[in-house]
Amino acid sequence: MRCFTVLGPSQTGKSTVVEKLGSLEGTPRKSSSPYGLNLSEFTFGNEAWCALDAPGPNEALAHAQHALLASDACILCVSSAPEEAVLAAPYLRIIEASGTPCILFVNRMDEPRGRLRDVIAALQDYASHTLLLRQIPIREADRIVGSCDLISERAWRYREGQTSALIAIPESTAEREHEARTELLEHLSEFDDWLLEELIEDREPPSDALYAISSRVLRENRVIPVLIGAASHGNGMTRLMKALRHEAPPVGILRQRLAHAGTVDEGKLLAVSFHAYHRQNVGKTVLVRALGEGLRQGASLGGSSLGAVQNLANGRSNSAVLPAPGEVFATVKSDHLRVPSLLTPGAVIAPPEWTEPPTPMLERILVPGSERDENKLSETLAKLSETDRGLKVLQEEGTGAQLVRAQGPVHLRELCRTLAEVFHISVTDRTPSPIYRETITKPSEVHYRHRKQTGGAGQFADVKLSIHPNERGQGFTFGETVKGGAVPRNYFPAVEAGAREAMEKGPLGFEVIDVGVTLSDGQHHAVDSSEHAFRTASKMGVRQALAEGSTVLMQPVFRSEIHIPSVYSGSLVQIVSALNGQVLGFDRDETAKGWDIFRALVPGGALEELARALRSATQGIGYFSKTFDHFEELYGKEADAIVRAKEKPGTAH
Repeated sequence: MRCFTVLGPSQTGKSTVVEKLGSLEGTPRKSSSPYGLNLSEFTFGNEAWCALDAPGPNEALAHAQHALLASDACILCVSSAPEEAVLAAPYLRIIEASGTPCILFVNRMDEPRGRLRDVIAALQDYASHTLLLRQIPIREADRIVGSCDLISERAWRYREGQTSALIAIPESTAEREHEARTELLEHLSEFDDWLLEELIEDREPPSDALYAISSRVLRENRVIPVLIGAASHGNGMTRLMKALRHEAPPVGILRQRLAHAGTVDEGKLLAVSFHAYHRQNVGKTVLVRALGEGLRQGASLGGSSLGAVQNLANGRSNSAVLPAPGEVFATVKSDHLRVPSLLTPGAVIAPPEWTEPPTPMLERILVPGSERDENKLSETLAKLSETDRGLKVLQEEGTGAQLVRAQGPVHLRELCRTLAEVFHISVTDRTPSPIYRETITKPSEVHYRHRKQTGGAGQFADVKLSIHPNERGQGFTFGETVKGGAVPRNYFPAVEAGAREAMEKGPLGFEVIDVGVTLSDGQHHAVDSSEHAFRTASKMGVRQALAEGSTVLMQPVFRSEIHIPSVYSGSLVQIVSALNGQVLGFDRDETAKGWDIFRALVPGGALEELARALRSATQGIGYFSKTFDHFEELYGKEADAIVRAKEKPGTAH
């Protein structure tokens, strides 16, 4: 079986392309996962094929990446409008990072919204590989009625619901065809010395030789050939499928590529897991592509026994099934198989780095609907994060509530739907609050005496403490300058512990940071003094001093790395500035053509708005990662509102 992924932005007709390709010589067998990955098995040219139709939204990019891990080649569907080329940028980025041979298909050419050469030029801004036009459209007035193949120099006229008709190249197209063919041959000659010599000697190379060169350069992932058509009318589908059949590499090449990327012994690499999901009353289902011989139910794979092998289309298990190299199958009761991963008989090996999805930007606290759901939620989210790498699960600082990081609003809705429909856990979500702190702005001194008589031995401790602001990031420090044994040394740790305890909640209601405490003097009693008494005296004394120390609210500031296509870079300075952030600089992304990386400092309270503004400004393409950098003072109405909100449970911490 040969396997390819069809991917691209939403509304480019990917699913229609898969449907038409699968129906060229029969009826395809279809299956789908809750995450939107659809599979079609069909026959073409007496060969078995499996098409992986990756979900289109940018929030589901992780599933497209994982599908590429199991694919011999891919088809990137793009719009026929030049201004929409940027929407394909994330897909070109992951395709090139993966090393997957790609055919670019300009769909919906029956409704062109620009010149094809402008579409290719706009897309080339985001592709390191040369986009090599293999067909040109035949126009009549404003309509595209057919295409001309630049290698065979044959022209075809589209016929609705029928196979295209072979025609002579129209005179109106001949000049453009000659120009485009010359350009094609010049590019191909860069990869073939024989062809270069033929062109230098002004000899016309035969079509068979050109097809062979085209096939080789695609298998070697040297260029991205470009084909055109209109899938909704069936136009260009046979040519596209023939290109896959004759030019896409076999499964053995994929095995070599994965073994090299994962530093695995090729002979031991038996399979690759690329998708998983949970089904009610079934459990975890893992999709696997066989790369070697010997796979069957009960065989050793990933260090344990392979569970039941299921038919993709009907879900039926058959212990006698022996998946051949290249076949895609589902397996249950194989929970030890992580997704995605490279699989040998004895190990589950981490996938290549390029499969890491974009950093999730949307943070939400999930609130279960009942106490019973609360007990199940943590375990269930852990399961879901295993099958959806675009999801990160943590705990909220201070409350321990379940905090999830999702790729965006659609991703979050799908997560809540899965929790409800598959695991019967009802949740609502709320926005987490930034982690605020407080500190003091001026030093103070306090003399505190703790005395308590309860019958028998009492409690007595007397401390004189100096409290002062520390430098930013220095944290809490403790020292002592006691002379003459006024406070015995064995009580110093208790005094420090009491001071630390006082820092847990300051006058504004937040943890206190960057404060130094010095024990300068005090008194003790031979009978009534104790560690507990000095700890209490220190805690109460420090609390009193903090209240007198002009406390100020501190907000977290994060160092953000923002990844966006260069065409949107001009709007980013304004976005960051509007959020009271600071742009530190930007560079071209050396790993992805046409992308920039911005570095900025952004207040923690503005990260939610940054994600929203970034989605809006970049049509959902841009994303950012964050790391905590420092705390800084926050004054005025905003600070007052945060302090007031702290008095209401569950709002700020």
